[in-house]
Amino acid sequence: MYGTRYPAKCATIRNKLLDPRLIFHRGIKLGQSSAHPLNRRSFFLASAAFLSGTACTSAARSADHAASADTKPRVPVLVQLVDFSDTGKRIGIVSTQKITKTDDEWKRQLTADQFAVARKKGTEPAFTGKYYKMHDKGIYRCVCCGNALFSSDTKFESGTGWPSFWQPIAKENVAEETDSSFGMMRTEALCAKCDAHLGHVFPDGPMPTGQRYCMNSASLEFVKLEAPK
Repeated sequence: MYGTRYPAKCATIRNKLLDPRLIFHRGIKLGQSSAHPLNRRSFFLASAAFLSGTACTSAARSADHAASADTKPRVPVLVQLVDFSDTGKRIGIVSTQKITKTDDEWKRQLTADQFAVARKKGTEPAFTGKYYKMHDKGIYRCVCCGNALFSSDTKFESGTGWPSFWQPIAKENVAEETDSSFGMMRTEALCAKCDAHLGHVFPDGPMPTGQRYCMNSASLEFVKLEAPK
């Protein structure tokens, strides 16, 4: 298996380096007993031949490993989430596969700003997002996968310039991880279904939780609650 990717190239290098016409010097053959010590040219040529074979084998082994990783099927990861209708009604707990996509796949689905924030953990400038002033009734879903994240019922004016909530629509739907970037210790909020970066959680929110989920508008998709007809 190893070495099958570069047989011609490796063989050419070895053949040139092991050419008897290059190794013979003053009647002394490599490995032949002689009163004269092995000359420097022969020693270097023999060493180069050995190293070239080793390098070719290592390169082929690395290429085979990379090809195997690319073709290896992704193992599905199941997560439990709470499903909600667009009216905000709780439907129930569901088990579903966590969504994983390549950067190219996400780029085809998202805008440049959405990709930079949701997939690359960026932060939109304060007071620029489309939802920080939103006061309509409805729910906020993940812009990447549609997972229900927040309800307008828990949204409040924080004065920070980012949409803020005092709790998620369901604790199962928003994951939290420690973020030590930029020399700070913070709590990062992510979509539990696709790992989209949402923002950060701070302990300075209103009661009853005392938490402030400071989110990026670029990571959210608002679904307005339509008035009954």
